[in-house]
Amino acid sequence: MSATSEATWWPCSLTTRRLLLRPVEPGDVAAHARLWTDDEVRRYLGGPVDAEVVRARERLCVGVPGLLSVVLRADDRMVGSVLVEPDARDGRTELAYQLLPEHWHHGYAREAVTAVVDWAQAAVPGRDLVAVTQEANARSRRLLEDLGAVLVERFVQFGSPQGLYRLPAPTR
Repeated sequence: MSATSEATWWPCSLTTRRLLLRPVEPGDVAAHARLWTDDEVRRYLGGPVDAEVVRARERLCVGVPGLLSVVLRADDRMVGSVLVEPDARDGRTELAYQLLPEHWHHGYAREAVTAVVDWAQAAVPGRDLVAVTQEANARSRRLLEDLGAVLVERFVQFGSPQGLYRLPAPTR
């Protein structure tokens, strides 16, 4: 997608029962940096991101189309992020998500990913929506499979076996 069409394609925000998914704001940068450097968060993502890369991301992440902060509506705390990248994998749109460890096991990932999948499939009908997870990441695989995603490819990245899942088109 061109930058122009991406700007019209991308929503300002998405709202669920408990969450607001919105473009990154300056106050979110520290939490995003923690997502990129936390050992637990990065366990299945190739490890913590290099400090120089983190500094560059910190400077560039605010308002980037496709990168959403996942925020609790009740108290405006950022709990994670969702990234949607058009044309990321051979013309397919890739979805990635991560939450800070203290917010795991509350269903936030499922709620956020479901909202983004529903939106992305409606916004760009007919385009494959995919997600990648390390085969060892049982929770992420289970989430994708519970959403109806199908394993379509296996490969090695970050020195570990990965699975590429295709998410189904929404049933309307």
